[in-house]
Amino acid sequence: MATVELRFSALPEHVRTARLVAAAVARRAGVDEAVLDEVRLAVGEACSRAVGLHESHDIESPVRVLLIEDEKKFSIEVGDGVPGGPTAAGARGAGEAEGAAESDAEGEDEMGLAVISGLVDDVEVTAGEEGGMIRMTWPTTTAATIS
Repeated sequence: MATVELRFSALPEHVRTARLVAAAVARRAGVDEAVLDEVRLAVGEACSRAVGLHESHDIESPVRVLLIEDEKKFSIEVGDGVPGGPTAAGARGAGEAEGAAESDAEGEDEMGLAVISGLVDDVEVTAGEEGGMIRMTWPTTTAATIS
């Protein structure tokens, strides 16, 4: 099992880099060429979601991306630093304006998850004390290895 780890500051301009790295590693791992656009789009959506969560919750830790090659599958994990996930964090709002902004952010979050679910057949979304994580998995067609 080969793993590539990418961490980047939660800035929108870094999402493109994450997309390019993910597509390159997926190609080397043996993900079908016809699916690479879906990989790029799903990673871009997941990373944009994580960046948005970091910005809306004033989290300065980096966004984490793990690219994992297993024997017959390729997985990408995109982690944010929002403890308990966006719903738990959104419940802490104090003012009306803040609540409205958080409601908009939650709507965007749900839309992003819907887009990812439409692009990837095997998606898992989890939330914990260390933050949330989206794990996306695709089958591989070759036994290529990352070197």
